[in-house]
Amino acid sequence: MIAIFSFTSKNFFRTSTMFTILKQVSITGIVCIGQTMVMLTGGIDLSVGSVAGVSAVTAAIFLKSYNLPIPVTCVLVLILSLIYGLISGFCVTKLNMPPLIATLGVQTSLRGLAYIVTGGLPVYGFTKAFGSFAQGSIVGIPNQVILTIILFIIFIYALAKTTLGRYLYGVGGNEEASRLSGIGVTKIKLMAYGLSGFLAGIAGLVLLSRTSSGQPSAGSGYEMDAITAVVLGGVSLNGGEGKLHMVVIGMLIMGVLTTGMIMCGINDYVQQFVKGIVLILAVAYSEISKKIRSRMIVTE
Repeated sequence: MIAIFSFTSKNFFRTSTMFTILKQVSITGIVCIGQTMVMLTGGIDLSVGSVAGVSAVTAAIFLKSYNLPIPVTCVLVLILSLIYGLISGFCVTKLNMPPLIATLGVQTSLRGLAYIVTGGLPVYGFTKAFGSFAQGSIVGIPNQVILTIILFIIFIYALAKTTLGRYLYGVGGNEEASRLSGIGVTKIKLMAYGLSGFLAGIAGLVLLSRTSSGQPSAGSGYEMDAITAVVLGGVSLNGGEGKLHMVVIGMLIMGVLTTGMIMCGINDYVQQFVKGIVLILAVAYSEISKKIRSRMIVTE
């Protein structure tokens, strides 16, 4: 893709473009981490985009209307984001709702809430100090990219080396066997959805810092990009399979694809069409590969 876009757009193969891609994927990358944990349990979280959007709006209101300090604002917003995730998890685990329906309901409700509290208008005019995070950098690397890298390192380690990681894979691989082994399946799923909401809240705060405006439509489409990136990274929709470090590759593929299409002047409608096709192909490839592996095992 890099080679193709470099030929079709003379401005694509530049350092500035590479940093633009990294900045773009850093926000959705944070969302991808939470989406990965949910999908490892065999679930899916469609609410992440709305959680990010309402978190950005809430933070903007706290800063402008209530003049709360930045640290207090961030803590309150992240607590609310965690609660949003836990609500999705509660619907899935306690009310036995399909993850698709539960998170779709939370997604729609939160998006409506964002428009209600803002009256459909963007919230801006709060302290400029909040935007200094997204505008800053360390040794030339943007702060938001560094934050994303740190979060990936933490959760890659957690999934590979901790009990939580083993339980997530166990629940997704065989929920009944995990329950009989004494694993608190409900607790693990609640933690997965709660962390997904929490990370989407972080993404919303980073987005607000980058744009300096709380848009009620912020985060729209994040769930689509996150799911596509996670599936491209090899995480199974059925749960129990996939590695978080491979999700980085899926995330970068989506970032290069989106930025390349924009720089080539491809309109939004075609971009949505292409992303949908990419998701279909990624899922199809995943399912075909699984069948081939199963046949090889049976043959052996």
